[in-house]
Amino acid sequence: MTDVEVLAPRDVPLGGPRAMRVRRTLPQRHRSLIGAWCFVDHYGPDDVDATGGMVLPAHPHTGLQTASWLFGGELEHRDSVGSLATVRPGELNLMTAGRGISHTEVSTPDTTILHGAQLWIALPDHSRHVEPRFEHFAPAPVRGPGWEARVFIGSLLGATSPVQVHTPLLGAEIMLAPGRSLEVDVDPTFEHGVLLDVGAIDVDGQELAPSDLGHLPHGRSTIAVTAREEARLLLLGGPPFGEPIVMWWNFIGRSHEEIAAYRQEWQDQIRLGDDRGDGDDVVADGREVAEGRFGMVDLGLQPIPPPILPNVRLKERH
Repeated sequence: MTDVEVLAPRDVPLGGPRAMRVRRTLPQRHRSLIGAWCFVDHYGPDDVDATGGMVLPAHPHTGLQTASWLFGGELEHRDSVGSLATVRPGELNLMTAGRGISHTEVSTPDTTILHGAQLWIALPDHSRHVEPRFEHFAPAPVRGPGWEARVFIGSLLGATSPVQVHTPLLGAEIMLAPGRSLEVDVDPTFEHGVLLDVGAIDVDGQELAPSDLGHLPHGRSTIAVTAREEARLLLLGGPPFGEPIVMWWNFIGRSHEEIAAYRQEWQDQIRLGDDRGDGDDVVADGREVAEGRFGMVDLGLQPIPPPILPNVRLKERH
């Protein structure tokens, strides 16, 4: 009997009710993290002419890293530490929010089909207030009979990524030919997640459908994947995180009060009005973010305002 738990996706709007739709498998009510991975969105392939693509104006983050991974199309990333980068298929863009950052992500004008995954990594308490930074890495493929892999975080199949993470972690894309099986050696202290992008696979005997996330508990030293048809998947992993977190909107903290304070700081940075008393608006028609914890990034788009906090205390996730 398999011990693979299947986490089915739910359809949610990205950035608002009229935004691009994504399929979210993490967090869920009964499972919030796989290792330090705390957020898994899968989207596309979307016809950009029909959907409008991805248009995410300036928005803030704390206490996490964002890992952007594309299967098709391109995104332009800008952030408040001055980074300007293009996210391309098979290349990792890793943004460390740390104590606070803001950024934008917009599909490029030449993109016709957008298809990828947006992943978040929770930072442990000792690292969650680090200075924000940005890294780009294009992993070389490793190949074997009927399979190809790109390891973008951690180590697998003889390949190692150089990007900086703050807990032991694994992130890799694996492609399998029809009928092929691959057994990979993994760290037994890690729990793992298998996100299926396209195709049909069995993971240790458990069938996964596209956008399903299969969770495998720690304690195993191998994972066996068999492709029923041509397939592409992401393999994520890490030791159980072991710290409670409070996760709300774009923030990760450790208490309701901390999240509420982050929300207020972002609200103060984007608030319209003549706060300087000289007749000029601090935020010129909503398109400029004032100085503060989250820095400034301007794409000529109105920053995303924070939602209203719920009327109950935010709960810890484990």
